[in-house]
Amino acid sequence: MRYLHYSTDNDEFIINAFFFQDDLPHLKCFSLTCYNGTRGYDNLIVPLLRRMSHVEELALYLHIFRGSTFISGTDLDNEILIYMPQLHMFTFYIDSINQIADPAIRASAADIEQTFKNIKYGPVVCMVDSFDSYCVRYRVFSLPTKFHRLEDIKNNIPNIVFNSVTHLKLRDTNAFKHEFFIRLARAFPFLKSLSISNIHRPFWRCDERHLRDKDWCSIIEYSHLIFLDVEGVNSYYLEHFLNETKAHLPSLTQLKVIYEVLKTVTENFTRDDMRRNCGRVKRLIVDYPIVYPENVYRYFPLL
Repeated sequence: MRYLHYSTDNDEFIINAFFFQDDLPHLKCFSLTCYNGTRGYDNLIVPLLRRMSHVEELALYLHIFRGSTFISGTDLDNEILIYMPQLHMFTFYIDSINQIADPAIRASAADIEQTFKNIKYGPVVCMVDSFDSYCVRYRVFSLPTKFHRLEDIKNNIPNIVFNSVTHLKLRDTNAFKHEFFIRLARAFPFLKSLSISNIHRPFWRCDERHLRDKDWCSIIEYSHLIFLDVEGVNSYYLEHFLNETKAHLPSLTQLKVIYEVLKTVTENFTRDDMRRNCGRVKRLIVDYPIVYPENVYRYFPLL
């Protein structure tokens, strides 16, 4: 066995398929993708990787829970990479959720990126998000990106281009403004699936009202977006994406939405400025079974 890729949503495969085996001297390329969170990084994943002494290419995509300790470049080097003397290509995305004892003492993105300076496999970017005062999410990944999926992204996307990412989920308690979606379209030019969870509409202070009007001067295009999930959002976001004066969705064929919100935003399926973005939708996913009235089929002619 020279090449192995495994994608999993739990830890069982590590125990059943690998944990009781000997070293893996013939394995040259290994890729592990774990979409759901795991607590088995230290006691399952690290011991498994240490047995791959002849691996030359390694790719990791991991979501982990690791108590109070985040994954640093020093950790990766000392716990894994030092056991792989023949490794020459290492790409990774590691998303760790950590509990911290003192909110006043937490590592910044720059602090974590600094720990990767001695790793020879290319530049590394870190994103830091806070859920509350005692829970922090650290994401570290190599560039250029190789992964296709990102979840629970907040307003603070870094100023880089994620050419490989096609599936994205946004979630924040702070509102997403039009300026954010402009940056989003630039950062994820090949996005095919977008899910948004945000119940807050943007708020502008009195001295920011001119920004609200200025925002709508630019139409955002999501050229490759096929699937849009706006079921868990304030109606503002549905308006933002369906209104052709704000967004252009030439490839949209699937829309997931609350039916009554859709009915309200489209003014009972009569608004002309939304027909263009709705006209190519072939699948409408709503929150309860319904026999659509005739005006829905006129508004979505490809259903």
